[in-house]
Amino acid sequence: MNTRPAIVLLGVLTLMVLPACSTSRSSPGGHESAQRERTITGRWAIVIHGGAGMLDTSMPESERQAYHDSLDRALSAGEAVLKSGGASLDAVEAAVRVLEDDPRFNAGRGAVLTRDGTCELDASIMNGRTLACGAVAGAKTVKNPISFARRIMQETPHILFTGDGAERLAASMGVERADPSYFITPRRQEQLEKKMRELAQPKTSAATHAPSDVTQGTVGCVALDIRGDLAAATSTGGMTAKMPGRVGDSPIIGAGCYANNVSLGVSCTGTGEQFIRNAAAHELSSLVRYQNLSLADAASIVLNQRLDPDDGGLIAIDREGRIVMVTTTGCMPAASSDWRGRRTFRMWDQ
Repeated sequence: MNTRPAIVLLGVLTLMVLPACSTSRSSPGGHESAQRERTITGRWAIVIHGGAGMLDTSMPESERQAYHDSLDRALSAGEAVLKSGGASLDAVEAAVRVLEDDPRFNAGRGAVLTRDGTCELDASIMNGRTLACGAVAGAKTVKNPISFARRIMQETPHILFTGDGAERLAASMGVERADPSYFITPRRQEQLEKKMRELAQPKTSAATHAPSDVTQGTVGCVALDIRGDLAAATSTGGMTAKMPGRVGDSPIIGAGCYANNVSLGVSCTGTGEQFIRNAAAHELSSLVRYQNLSLADAASIVLNQRLDPDDGGLIAIDREGRIVMVTTTGCMPAASSDWRGRRTFRMWDQ
């Protein structure tokens, strides 16, 4: 008998986009979605998340409204791109930049701190039409890691840069930088101090499964533009009191971020080690692409059967424009909208 807890379905929207036709254009790895002529449909969709976690349902109404306003600003930035006929890649970058600049979330300014009291920032972005992608891990002075990840994708022959090498590349590219102190906030310092006290306590069997805080705040965005192109982006500071140099799933293509026009775009959030070992983002794509499962069913399988309870959540859009926002943690601030003018905001399963 399956005793796994039921998945928390935060929202499923449906938006139909006409499939594209065939053309001879080539792409990395013979990617078949780039072999399609992009038909202008006039239809678009976007979804964002602010991280799976355990936000208190008893928080003051003013705090709830603040989360709503933050999500609204990011969603509006992505919407503006899509409504004007812009590319999904531009939309996800625009939305994530807003969230990286918002100290309420665990990305960019306001990211969680390592055991050394520093921020180490990870991000990735992917183009579903070409499978081009870029990522950065362990950045300490890059103001908007998602924009740097995009430049890595577009201006280098590589995908992932880390640590000092990433910092030197950012300097050579003229990427906007910030002093390491810019990213640190009093709230995150308090969280680090609390976590360090917990880590100093004797370990028990109950504390052996991954880090105890599925830290809310990792951010992500997935978008579908009027040409039928998908894109995905994820950005994070990782986990509170992580060991310096630790890298989670957010900058790992196929684990915390993935986009492919023949299936879907997805951004994940939660216990990174679990999403990496299960290649969660790519697994979701494979279930939709090769087993012809619905996006909602595939998401349920990934979160309830591939991952463990409370590991995290994800947002995704398939090539037909259907949207999911799902988590097993009970909480994941998220929002979505589409060309019909429908706007949905979620925090808890209520």
